[in-house]
Amino acid sequence: MVVKRNTWQREAVREALGTTEGFVSAQTLHAHLREAGSSVGLATVYRALADLATEGDADALQQEGESLYRACTPGSHHHHLICRQCGRTVEISADPVEQWAKDVAAANGFTQPEHVVDVFGLCAECSARMS
Repeated sequence: MVVKRNTWQREAVREALGTTEGFVSAQTLHAHLREAGSSVGLATVYRALADLATEGDADALQQEGESLYRACTPGSHHHHLICRQCGRTVEISADPVEQWAKDVAAANGFTQPEHVVDVFGLCAECSARMS
C-alpha cells in the first residue's frame, strides 16, 4: 500500500471529516470546508476521501449511488448498523461473519479475504417516530 504524502489540503479534509457526525458525502464535506473559509477544491476532497478510505482512516459506503465517508479508528476492522432514516451509525463486531468469509474463501481456493458488511435498518428513535 502506498501512503500519500500529507498535504495541508488532505489534513484539512481529515480534520473536517473527524468533526462530522455519521457518514457524509464529498460534496457536503466540501461545503463545510468552504463555509469555514477553506480553499480546498472539490476534486481534492474526493481524492483525499478516497485515499483516507483506502488507507483505513475512513469508512466508505455506497448509498443511492453516492459514496459516503466517515472517520474511523484506523486498524480496527468493523461493520456498521446504519439507520436508513437519520443515518445514525453504530460500529459492530461480527465474529461469525469473519469466520464465514474465511471459510468461503478457503473453500474456493482464495486467500486473504476482505469484506465489507453494512446492515441498514431503522434505529430505535426513527422506529418510534414511525409508529
